[in-house]
Amino acid sequence: MATVHTTSPINPTTEAEAWDGGGSPFNVSYGKLMMWYFLVSDAFTFSALLISYGTIRASSQVWADPNHVFNAMPFLHGWDAPLGFVSIMTFILILSSVFVVRAVQEGHMMNKKGVVFWMFLGILGGAAFLGCQAWEWHHLITGYEHGHGMTLYSNTFGAPNSFGQLFFLITGFHGFHVLSGVVFNIIVCVQAAMGVYERRGHYEMVEKIGLYWHFVDLVWVFVFLAFYLL
Repeated sequence: MATVHTTSPINPTTEAEAWDGGGSPFNVSYGKLMMWYFLVSDAFTFSALLISYGTIRASSQVWADPNHVFNAMPFLHGWDAPLGFVSIMTFILILSSVFVVRAVQEGHMMNKKGVVFWMFLGILGGAAFLGCQAWEWHHLITGYEHGHGMTLYSNTFGAPNSFGQLFFLITGFHGFHVLSGVVFNIIVCVQAAMGVYERRGHYEMVEKIGLYWHFVDLVWVFVFLAFYLL
């Protein structure tokens, strides 16, 4: 009678030896992976808003000229500077992102003072951007009484009301993200100054909040393109 040979399951030890991916094959911690998931989902939200804006604009026969709408500068009443102020806003936000990059680099070197210094500058940049956006909104809303402004339901630029509604919705939504980022940055900066991350042995939290801040910066590029350039 022939002997039947059955195939035994693969030895678990052999499987473990064959696997060389380590505990994290993509070299990404759980926290960073979850941050990426959040950013991707948030990108879908901004994409939907900007696509809606583009669809409504393409279907409208008339639209506002950004060179006419965004041509004011603080403390320079009557001086025509198309896109001058928003360019300053953009530069401030990009510069704050550079500061946060430096904070992440200092974290990799376990330099607490460097992390606190550069994070503080990043916070100042975010706060300055919010202040600029607040002035722009105030100027547009109050300028309506003088024939140069808009609200949610009317504007003086010859554009449909949807122009103002989408502007305040999208820039406001982005501004909320900047405000949230400033709050997160303050928390991280305070914790870094208190030595929380030094005791943990890493500054990964600085890197995670840096991802969020760079995302906010990147989204502004598309908002800037949609409302101020096209």
